[in-house]
Amino acid sequence: MYKKFAELLAKHHKTAYQVAKDTGIAQSVLSDWKTGRSKPKADKLKILAEYFGVTIDYFYEDTTVSVQ
Repeated sequence: MYKKFAELLAKHHKTAYQVAKDTGIAQSVLSDWKTGRSKPKADKLKILAEYFGVTIDYFYEDTTVSVQ
């Protein structure tokens, strides 16, 4: 999930600090997601999805391409 979040940060030219400030999601929470200490809860994903204009499902979509 954090990989998707990082992609959105780059695409929208935002920093995790800016997102934390704008959404009210603590920077420490974002850091815990990055390091794998915790996983995001649905309410936080909803906030991020609305902030970036994506669906919650976006964070769960598999970006790997399978080679057959």
